[in-house]
Amino acid sequence: MPNVEYALASGRSAPYLDVAPMIAALRFQPSDFEYAHGWLNHVPSRHRFQFDRKGRVTIDAPCGCASLAIRPEQADELHSMFNVWRQTYWQPLEINREFASHFEEPNAWMRLLRDIRMAWRRFRRQADPVRIPADALPSAAPAE
Repeated sequence: MPNVEYALASGRSAPYLDVAPMIAALRFQPSDFEYAHGWLNHVPSRHRFQFDRKGRVTIDAPCGCASLAIRPEQADELHSMFNVWRQTYWQPLEINREFASHFEEPNAWMRLLRDIRMAWRRFRRQADPVRIPADALPSAAPAE
């Protein structure tokens, strides 16, 4: 049975999506999520979530989960947990990935281009040796 609760509002029942399991997953299973192109992706379920600046959430899901609205009292908690996840998990992960990519072994073409570039730099740095005439130097006789 889906995780839906009905709240009575002026004589009518209103179904809402309970996002408490998602909030817990963001907190305790952060590696289940990825962030790309403005969407938070839950990899195991293939659900996607997009947060606007005001904290409203757009849900894209292959099942019927997207048909219900999020409980109003949980929306702020979900948005703040998403911000915490992004700052404490995702951004450090992305920075470390980018840093590591700077040190990956390049492919054969890039290695060849780097070798040519380094050889050219060494060649340009070579200067003719400075020659000093022997008669311009003081004699190497021991001091008396």
